[in-house]
Amino acid sequence: MNDTSAPRFLGRRLAAAGIAIGLVAAGVIVTQQALEAASANTPTSTATSGDPGHAPAGTSLAPSEADGVIRDDARPSVFDDHLPAVSKLDPALLEALRRAATDAAVDGVEFEVNGGWRSTALQEKLLTDAVADYGSIEEASRWVAPPTASAHVSGQAVDLGPLTALDWLMQNGAQYGLCQIYANESWHYELRPEAIDDGCPEMYSDASVDPRMTR
Repeated sequence: MNDTSAPRFLGRRLAAAGIAIGLVAAGVIVTQQALEAASANTPTSTATSGDPGHAPAGTSLAPSEADGVIRDDARPSVFDDHLPAVSKLDPALLEALRRAATDAAVDGVEFEVNGGWRSTALQEKLLTDAVADYGSIEEASRWVAPPTASAHVSGQAVDLGPLTALDWLMQNGAQYGLCQIYANESWHYELRPEAIDDGCPEMYSDASVDPRMTR
């Protein structure tokens, strides 16, 4: 989707559980550089280094935090209700996340929200950027859902990090109904209450084969 942070922007890579994972976080955060370039109708590179592509502090954003953008200086937890990206998550998902985060903290693991609820405008911007980066809607759709189908827009999906949190969730998430949905997005979690008894369902290879995307 770095040191110990979860995926953020396009083209970056990290290693998890000894396996290199290609990270494309077009569906996560919009950088200030990308937003300014879009406004000027000029090309931009979305490649970043280090932590995810948050917009730096002190800059004006469109989309803004009100749309679900997470600023570079935020690094929110699942308890940061002042951020719409967190507070507008589905209540049942948020409750499960907070229970899991509380228990994970006992093991010395902290959850960081890299993407949560998003406005339609922000999701549309992410999809537009992904099409520009990947060259086709078909390839972009593997990583970014259209606003009409996005679980982020409905508040039913969250992108988490850092790697220690993802490892903890891989081992324990089903106990809280928290499941990784896409095999290519180790950071994307949704609530599946039945997983508490039955385990998480089989993952889709990527978002493009999720039946919800064709509705």
